[in-house]
Amino acid sequence: MQKGSLENHLFRKGSVVQPLSWEMRLKIAIGAAKGLAFLHASEKQVIYRDFKASNILLDASYNAKLSDFGLAKLGPSASQSHITTRVMGTQGYAAPEYVATGHLYVKSDNYGFGVVLAEILTGLRAVDPLRPTGQQNLTDWIKPHLSERRKLRRIMDPRLEGKYPFKSAFRVAQLALKCLEPEQKNRPSMKEVVEALELVVAANEKPLERRTARDSPSVGHQQSHYRREHLTSFQPRQTVARAH
Repeated sequence: MQKGSLENHLFRKGSVVQPLSWEMRLKIAIGAAKGLAFLHASEKQVIYRDFKASNILLDASYNAKLSDFGLAKLGPSASQSHITTRVMGTQGYAAPEYVATGHLYVKSDNYGFGVVLAEILTGLRAVDPLRPTGQQNLTDWIKPHLSERRKLRRIMDPRLEGKYPFKSAFRVAQLALKCLEPEQKNRPSMKEVVEALELVVAANEKPLERRTARDSPSVGHQQSHYRREHLTSFQPRQTVARAH
């Protein structure tokens, strides 16, 4: 992809990689969220299982596409709550219930999305052994900061240079917290995540550019709103589903 991965733009410094603006970060987050929503809403639910910044690729217009479906799994049947599988994925992004038990839920993906939202806000990696003790795991460290406005200001990515609406940043932080809920059932669906992020964008549009409800596509209406254009090709693996 022409612009590489989200990881490159968030964490690599130098003249070659320019910092992402707030507006661009929201655009990428929405595109990636739509990719997960498409997988979760497909006829046979697909659990991505390895959602992280390096797997979000950007085209020339910074449209996000999910890549690397090597760990993807078909989700549970309608009568099941989860599948059970060997724990795989990337440290710092995997949901706690999956790491602890091997139980993989559709909303296990949503935890990883919350981690990436935290990275988008802070410009910090999910795991960094070079950070001080107590700060090496990003989510463990910043969760208390996401819920308080004063603390959130301290951890926002300095490369944004303050050029972002703080009210919007706080709303995104609240959404990240919801995605990072320890209990998977308390996390929002990816459909709800897309809707929440699109509302953040709509709230910050200039009055002359603001879309009316008639002009804006409804997230609740259509499967077509989440399209394959947010994905590269993939072939999920089947596994055994078990009752909760």
